Amino acid sequence: MDPVGLQLGNKNLWSCLVRLLTKDPEWLNAKMKFFLPNTDLDSRNETLDPEQRVILQLNKLHVQGSDTWQSFIHCVCMQLEVPLDLEVLLLSTFGYDDGFTSQLGAEGKSQPESQLHHGLKRPHQSCGSSPRRKQCKKQQLELAKKYLQLLRTSAQQRYRSQIPGSGQPHAFHQVYVPPILRRATASLDTPEGAIMGDVKVEDGADVSISDLFNTRVNKGPRVTVLLGKAGMGKTTLAHRLCQKWAEGHLNCFQALFLFEFRQLNLITRFLTPSELLFDLYLSPESDHDTVFQYLEKNADQVLLIFDGLDEALQPMGPDGPGPVLTLFSHLCNGTLLPGCRVMATSRPGKLPACLPAEAAMVHMLGFDGPRVEEYVNHFFSAQPSREGALVELQTNGRLRSLCAVPALCQVACLCLHHLLPDHAPGQSVALLPNMTQLYMQMVLALSPPGHLLTSSLLDLGEVALRGLETGKVIFYAKDIAPPLIAFGATHSLLTSFCVRTGPGHQQTGYAFTHLSLQEFLAALHLMASPKVNKDTLTQYVTLHSRWVQRTKARLGLSDHLPTFLAGLASCTCRPFLSHLAQGNEDCVGAKQAAVVQVLKKLATRKLTGPKVVELCHCVDETQEPELASLTAQSLPYQLPFHNFPLTCTDLATLTNILEHREAPIHLDFDGCPLEPHCPEALVGCGQIENLRLAGSKITARGISHLVKALPLCPQLKEVSFRDNQLSDQVVLNIVEVLPHLPRLRKLDLSSNSICVSTLLCLARVAVTCPTVRMLQAREADLIFLLSPPTETTAELQRAPDLQESDGQRKGAQSRSLTLRLQKCQLQVHDAEALIALLQEGPHLEEVDLSGNQLEDEGCRLMAEAASQLHIARKLDLSDNGLSVAGVHCVLRAVSACWTLAELHISLQHKTVIFMFAQEPEEQKGPQERAAFLDSLMLQMPSELPLSSRRMRLTHCGLQEKHLEQLCKALGGSCHLGHLHLDFSGNALGDEGAARLAQLLPGLGALQSLNLSENGLSLDAVLGLVRCFSTLQWLFRLDISFESQHILLRGDKTSRDMWATGSLPDFPAAAKFLGFRQRCIPRSLCLSECPLEPPSLTRLCATLKDCPGPLELQLSCEFLSDQSLETLLDCLPQLPQLSLLQLSQTGLSPKSPFLLANTLSLCPRVKKVDLRSLHHATLHFRSNEEEEGVCCGLSANLLGDSGLRCLLECLPQVPISGLLDLSHNSISQESALYLLETLPSCPRVREASVNLGSEQSFRIHFSREDQAGKTLRLSECSFRPEHVSRLATGLSKSLQLTELTLTQCCLGQKQLAILLSLVGRPAGLFSLRDSTRHTEKLSFPTLEACALGFKKKRKKERKKVSEDTELRTKIN
Repeated sequence: MDPVGLQLGNKNLWSCLVRLLTKDPEWLNAKMKFFLPNTDLDSRNETLDPEQRVILQLNKLHVQGSDTWQSFIHCVCMQLEVPLDLEVLLLSTFGYDDGFTSQLGAEGKSQPESQLHHGLKRPHQSCGSSPRRKQCKKQQLELAKKYLQLLRTSAQQRYRSQIPGSGQPHAFHQVYVPPILRRATASLDTPEGAIMGDVKVEDGADVSISDLFNTRVNKGPRVTVLLGKAGMGKTTLAHRLCQKWAEGHLNCFQALFLFEFRQLNLITRFLTPSELLFDLYLSPESDHDTVFQYLEKNADQVLLIFDGLDEALQPMGPDGPGPVLTLFSHLCNGTLLPGCRVMATSRPGKLPACLPAEAAMVHMLGFDGPRVEEYVNHFFSAQPSREGALVELQTNGRLRSLCAVPALCQVACLCLHHLLPDHAPGQSVALLPNMTQLYMQMVLALSPPGHLLTSSLLDLGEVALRGLETGKVIFYAKDIAPPLIAFGATHSLLTSFCVRTGPGHQQTGYAFTHLSLQEFLAALHLMASPKVNKDTLTQYVTLHSRWVQRTKARLGLSDHLPTFLAGLASCTCRPFLSHLAQGNEDCVGAKQAAVVQVLKKLATRKLTGPKVVELCHCVDETQEPELASLTAQSLPYQLPFHNFPLTCTDLATLTNILEHREAPIHLDFDGCPLEPHCPEALVGCGQIENLRLAGSKITARGISHLVKALPLCPQLKEVSFRDNQLSDQVVLNIVEVLPHLPRLRKLDLSSNSICVSTLLCLARVAVTCPTVRMLQAREADLIFLLSPPTETTAELQRAPDLQESDGQRKGAQSRSLTLRLQKCQLQVHDAEALIALLQEGPHLEEVDLSGNQLEDEGCRLMAEAASQLHIARKLDLSDNGLSVAGVHCVLRAVSACWTLAELHISLQHKTVIFMFAQEPEEQKGPQERAAFLDSLMLQMPSELPLSSRRMRLTHCGLQEKHLEQLCKALGGSCHLGHLHLDFSGNALGDEGAARLAQLLPGLGALQSLNLSENGLSLDAVLGLVRCFSTLQWLFRLDISFESQHILLRGDKTSRDMWATGSLPDFPAAAKFLGFRQRCIPRSLCLSECPLEPPSLTRLCATLKDCPGPLELQLSCEFLSDQSLETLLDCLPQLPQLSLLQLSQTGLSPKSPFLLANTLSLCPRVKKVDLRSLHHATLHFRSNEEEEGVCCGLSANLLGDSGLRCLLECLPQVPISGLLDLSHNSISQESALYLLETLPSCPRVREASVNLGSEQSFRIHFSREDQAGKTLRLSECSFRPEHVSRLATGLSKSLQLTELTLTQCCLGQKQLAILLSLVGRPAGLFSLRDSTRHTEKLSFPTLEACALGFKKKRKKERKKVSEDTELRTKIN
């Protein structure tokens, strides 16, 4: 009997235990590895017989202390088939503290210093403890090689001893499938780069494990950060690297060290690099300094891996970072161990500032479909249930989406391994519907059949919850009771490891196998433990925002706890929870209802994108349709998810919730990095109307999945892939799906840097796809606008063959395509390809090729093709390097295009725009329209219908030398319609203007010609007046000399008649137009011009040959009397002149008299209208008209004196029409003088004066003397002193037969006096008084006045006229 057995004092019990364990050496090895992580199982024990080996192992367990020994005994009783009497003896003797009163080794005794890492026994020696010895280089190298071999051997022993637990398949610890790795490009000096990076993958390729490190010397970053959400396999990958290095696959590194921040956080003192490597990892056998010097010298071949950077403790005060983080910072920045390679793993979040900006960022994106299948194949290799597991994954979409997380994929395989033998196929849908029940089934699968200890599970859950609340993930034997440690080891819920805090200081630590398992067990405790009430429970149902990752220094440990609580609130979990709660179903039901009620309140709130994702996870876990419907209906139409990573599981959960929504929704994933297989989750989501994936860094593989998913979203109207750095082939793959999206309105592919050849392929898609209405490409912009056909989706799906043939043909014929390829670097050969493509396409609404490199040849080709392409509205070739020589070619090319309405070329502004007319024939059917166009192309040019077109060649630097070629090129366009020609803004000068005047007759009948801003002198401008005699179409010439505005225009009316087709036939039309040319006056408008006598003399001399009638409008700042006299003297030389107007022209005070003098100098003047000293108009009669002269002097400043002078001259003025003197500031004095002047003006027919608001003063003349005259005086406000003058004037004006006084303020007394004073001979005289004051005038008084007036006239005349009449009009 060995000494331990003797000391235990029970020989028979010890022997029974040894015999029992000898039967199952593998189980004992696994427990030795669990309780003693450093134990070397393969060294010197191989030579011992089985019983001696068991005794040696039991001795090692016993010396660890009572906690370890008790936990081991509990494991023996739980997991092995122990007879009942032996189990009772073992538990009663060794399972409690009172059985260890006399054991060897006190509790808390640390492991001997001689037992070092991974069971390698050698004397411990701290850094610097041994004296430095002088050794030769060969000896130093031998020491270093010996340490490196020791380092590799320890790693080999560690990973060779992975033994599965009870009930686990052998592949449970051996299966490894690398997850998707994506390299990012964003630097860490920006917040976005620190959080997620700018993922950029070339050609959609994944990063392999061997590609994580660029081993070329001094090439690439020395620091690599591996980012991944919980469960993505960061820790597994770190250990995988260690294992591959131990196996010799990473030969680029001589040494590899793996540290975990959860252990390093326990260090409270500052460390040196040698202490980190030797005291906390593996110490050399001797001479630490020599080994460290070698590592320093070869640091570029040393790899340091730090797992769990997000768990690093951040600085808690002003003293700066903690000791471990300070050391990590120096290693990253190269101040310590310069040149070494550093890799850190972390969850996405705010990373420490110590990371260098050039650090490489690599994202772990989990598993896609092929990787899940590969993992399942390896897990179930050589097992009959492999095919069944694959079938379960293929039929269970929810389980397949959960397996995108590697940790959940492992759990799912373990559950399937446990369920498949005892359940019918297809049961996974009911048993594994969500993540919560996946973990629940895992706990059941890891438990021995019928041995699930509910109290132990809840107690372990309490430990897990306490750890989450305190931020603790490492536990020691003092933190967990021995039975719980045994329970955790038995059910593979706990893992153990050696925790080193310094030289000679190490102990065994325990942790849950995964952080999510710790959260699940904590949720079980909250839901089933009687210690927790529902009010306390609901405090844990919260939504965590992933945006907090931007600012939180350390991420929380309970991210999944609310999700697990929601999953446990499902009705399907109630039996399991009731079992844990020992049958207290009412309490469990109340807690479940409380969780659901909290989620209902959260569902109705306005949440941010990250919280919406968390809510969807919680709601989906509950499996409550009513709650899912409430959540789905409460989501807004615009649902944004911006700038946080999303997994396939996130999108699958969101899709599951949206299935309960009736209204459409707009999903916006701008800036959200997506895993490649994420789009698979959108399959069949019929509620998505708009989908934005801008800046989501979706890869080629992700696009391939999305192309398959989009046709299964029937309501989709808009999709955006903006700023995803897509390759050319990926873009082409996307547009292939356009015919299969019947409701799509917009596809945005902007900011993806495609080449010209790909752009032409996209143009072909736009031409051939019947739903595309516009393709717009401009630099980074690339947008498809679509207009779905009238056929319904059901019709399109019911008849795919018809859709391909007749449907596409009808769509191509009826639709109108707009093509805008701006600033796309297109060249001449691209234009040729584009023309060939468009000739086979549909009706074109607009083609915009501006900003390319077509140059002269390309522009010519496009212009020639314009007539064949049948563009309806616009062709834009601006900014394509067109030269002056190319302008001629373009003009010749479009000369035969009868639909051209306007061509605008401005070389200075880089403008080349063709506008086309909308012809009535376009309203016809497509086939009729095509036949009509073909018939037009066969007609002679003279037979084509005329239309109006504009040729604007502005700011092109055209000179006199270019005009002849231009006019030849334009000659072909004149027969196609009335041409508007614009040469403004060029450099023609006087020579060009003169040369153009010679060439204009050869261009036919233009509608207008603009020669503005061409640097013409006054002589050249006046020389253009000759065009009135050389160009029959010219009817108006507008010249503003100072502003250089020069416009020649034809007759608009005749042009409109041609355009509307109102002329019945050509012979009648010609006669009609000839008549119109003789009747429509020509007009010359000359403004802003110095009108000096020589210029006016030359102007009038030029106008002599102008056909009439002619209207001359002159405007200048001031016209001198000399210039006015010169102009008026020339008027008799212009018999065709019908109007002379001086507008906005300053005139001298003498000018009215000079203008009045024209009445005698020029008999053709029929009216002179002088409204002010800035506006005067002379109207001339034609030779056919009767003579009649009118004069208008209204709105001047004549006053009473000026008017008196003018009235004195009236007898000598040959006026036969109207003299208008209104608005000249006159008073009653002018009205009285007019009455006194009437006897001397025999040709006055009628005169009217209104001194009120109307201020009118008009005198009407006749050509012959008038026997009767009429005078109307209104609102004159005569005073009593004016009555006598009125009477005198009436007495002298014997020809005055009618006088009307309206509101002239003559009362009863004044009127009586007036009638009594008037002395006139016998004859008819009518007096009308419309004054209101006469209402008070009695009839007897008027009759008396009238009798007195009659008696007075009887005395003067012998015969009394019986026709004398007194008419009094009373208002």
